[in-house]
Amino acid sequence: MSHADELARLKELYLPPSTHPVLVDVPEFRYVVIDGHDATDRAALEYATKWLFAAVLPTKQIARKRMGKDFVEAPLEGLWWADDPADLVHANRERLRWRLMIVTPDWMTEAMLDEGVRAAGARLGERPESLRFEALHEGLSAQIMHIGPNAQEPATIARLHDEFLPASGLVAHGKHHEIYLNDPKRVAPERLKTVIRQPVRRA
Repeated sequence: MSHADELARLKELYLPPSTHPVLVDVPEFRYVVIDGHDATDRAALEYATKWLFAAVLPTKQIARKRMGKDFVEAPLEGLWWADDPADLVHANRERLRWRLMIVTPDWMTEAMLDEGVRAAGARLGERPESLRFEALHEGLSAQIMHIGPNAQEPATIARLHDEFLPASGLVAHGKHHEIYLNDPKRVAPERLKTVIRQPVRRA
């Protein structure tokens, strides 16, 4: 795949329109992940986020020095699910389980991650038990860009699930996926951009 084709592919997967949902075919990616539960526990979510970025960042220097490789720091992503899917659509956050994650290049190894974890541990303490590599192949997925505060996401999620999927003859098939393209600590709430993705199958 040429560089131009690769950029077009990344744009398709990470920059969907905000005006309407679209369908994409998401290939398998490998992530560094941390699991948790209860989306109202902000301390746990913030701690997991710190650990993910702290563990992955040293890998960038390791790869550059030892392999002559480099990669752009990827955004934070999250999978969200519940025993009752309505809890997701209606934002019953205390009932949600989550998996925060950062996509990694194919050449990143367990040894490189372990080295990053050791460096992070010197500052953050004991390694989270669930921190690991995890492959994810979502395949056919519907997605839309949500622009605005996270608290307003339920309306965008409902639009995708309650309008677009039934009208397209599709049903949800996999975990709700969010990709956070900017940092809420640095960007005004009305300018936040979040990709809302839902793997689907034909009804």
